[in-house]
Amino acid sequence: MIRVLLADDQSLVRAGFRALLDAQPDIEVAGEAPDGEAALRKVRELRPDIVLMDIRMPLLDGLAATRRITEDPALKEVKVVMLTTFELDAYVFEAIRSGASGFLVKDTEPEELLRAVRAVVDGDALLSPGVTRRLIAEFAARSKEPEAEGVLAGLTEREREVMALVGIGLSNEEIARRLVVSPLTAKTHVSRTMVKLGARDRAQLVVLAYESGLVRPGWLG
Repeated sequence: MIRVLLADDQSLVRAGFRALLDAQPDIEVAGEAPDGEAALRKVRELRPDIVLMDIRMPLLDGLAATRRITEDPALKEVKVVMLTTFELDAYVFEAIRSGASGFLVKDTEPEELLRAVRAVVDGDALLSPGVTRRLIAEFAARSKEPEAEGVLAGLTEREREVMALVGIGLSNEEIARRLVVSPLTAKTHVSRTMVKLGARDRAQLVVLAYESGLVRPGWLG
């Protein structure tokens, strides 16, 4: 059973998500929070598998709440997906750096929400092409000269290749087709790369791919 915490200051949004999620046989809403401070308390109390976290909330915003969750070793198993009004929210870059595993727009289709919850709990990252392109644009504007060898020194050539494909937004299935291997083999390579680099999840692996210079802005076309 996947346990979800809903953190949003709009009760109507929480009610809509709860109705959808609780109707699934493998998902349950463990709790709700109307602000970031309450979200932190609920996460520590309930230890949900995933938090659907609104970015803009009173008392403590979603970015600050996410940082506190992802920096707490006791909460390392908790995944956070940010809720945004628009895909090009100004906080996308900072939220990924804060440890968020992905993004959803609030008017996303119900099937996409359910797929996203299951995917993130399985260790995937929820990064749509639009969000990935925004990340690239931010890195192009902010990045310093990369020090690839220092970051990537412990990786094999295949792991570097896989990391680069993750960096341009490919799923495990797409990586498998590109490298002519099974999806399970692709997933294993991704997992080993994350472990070697100390990446919390796939989203942070994307960040490291750009910070290290393994992938360059503009490669998505």
